[in-house]
Amino acid sequence: MNQDIILTTGIYDLIKDLLRRKKVTPFVEDQLVVQLKRAKQIRRSELPDNVVTIDCKVTIKDLITNELQDFSFVAPAKAKRRNNTESIVGNIGLALVGNKTGDQIKWDFGTGERNFEIIKVERF
Repeated sequence: MNQDIILTTGIYDLIKDLLRRKKVTPFVEDQLVVQLKRAKQIRRSELPDNVVTIDCKVTIKDLITNELQDFSFVAPAKAKRRNNTESIVGNIGLALVGNKTGDQIKWDFGTGERNFEIIKVERF
């Protein structure tokens, strides 16, 4: 289910920095270490349009409930609930970043495992 991911060098470094500074729980840290091991790093200009990254709107489907949800991912400093934006290094952002349209993701949020499919990725 969780396949290789594609990360820009900037996002890869941002996640590594979170791990180095212990800004995530040990539980999330374990998942991120696995994710980084299977990550391919590329330049932002080479990133395919269907890959989840900063400045994109993503529609996901919960594979248990079939519920659709939209998320707009931005840089951590720009994330504001009132603007309906999420940090790319927030819980759902870390689960989805680097994956592409059609990918199915299994991620444990600490309160239980959830399974998603990425339905659509749009840049803004």
